[in-house]
Amino acid sequence: MAEIIGVRFKEVGKVYYFDPLDNKLNTGDIVIVETAKGIECGEVVIPNKIIDDSKLVYPLKPLIRIATEEDLNHIAENKLKESEAHRICEAKIAEHNLDMKLVNVEYAFDNSKILFYFTAEGRVDFRALVKDLASVFKTRIELRQIGVRDEAKMLGGLGICGKPFCCSSFIGEFQPVSIKMAKEQGLSLSPTKISGTCGRLMCCLKYEHEAYIDLLHKTPKIGAIVNTPDGKGLVVENNLISATLKVKLDNSPDDAFPRTYSVKECQLVKDGYIRVDQTEMEQLKELE
Repeated sequence: MAEIIGVRFKEVGKVYYFDPLDNKLNTGDIVIVETAKGIECGEVVIPNKIIDDSKLVYPLKPLIRIATEEDLNHIAENKLKESEAHRICEAKIAEHNLDMKLVNVEYAFDNSKILFYFTAEGRVDFRALVKDLASVFKTRIELRQIGVRDEAKMLGGLGICGKPFCCSSFIGEFQPVSIKMAKEQGLSLSPTKISGTCGRLMCCLKYEHEAYIDLLHKTPKIGAIVNTPDGKGLVVENNLISATLKVKLDNSPDDAFPRTYSVKECQLVKDGYIRVDQTEMEQLKELE
């Protein structure tokens, strides 16, 4: 067992554990710590807590100090420098005629390096750009290519639901999202319906998936045969959220509309299964 504090370096990012060294920290405290990338400033999101050694990666880096007023002023200065560096880098990209889009700029806390995040369709030879930027800023320069999901996380915005992006508001790390998840949740496989602003499958498909899988175990699928209060029939539509079924009764005329029942009113005789069209999945593979 060991005492730790959890520190996050981005507003919505991965939480890293550090040794508090007998200091008592509160959520929201700003601290200076040493990481594999160097000295960094982060926010405490998990105050002092005892956790099992199996959840830790040793050696555990110690807290350097709680951020002072001077540290906070330095962070503010770096933010101003990042805006200027962004402007300069965009101008240099245009000068070198590179097919890349600058997304974000980050100064290391100790100003030992500057990270430039960019997106591009393919590989970009930016060696000349790095030399040019190094001559301007007189420090180590790193250019890091990121994907469209990371770009959306950094820039933020509103999703098609009208709420802030999940990735930029509470999802710390991206998880794989698949077309199969959309299919199992009964969604239309139209790209405009299941993809986010980034052009990839919506993140909510992943974190809501377990709930839908649980509901699928309790709800007869389309094509299932069930007994209803009015006789046996075929499930032609189901609503997992409202726990209702539309059933075409065997004893009803061919042109009769299906009847709606709650799942509790029906007894499963033979379940259906979710059909996955492989051709359709291949066509939508690029959304994953």
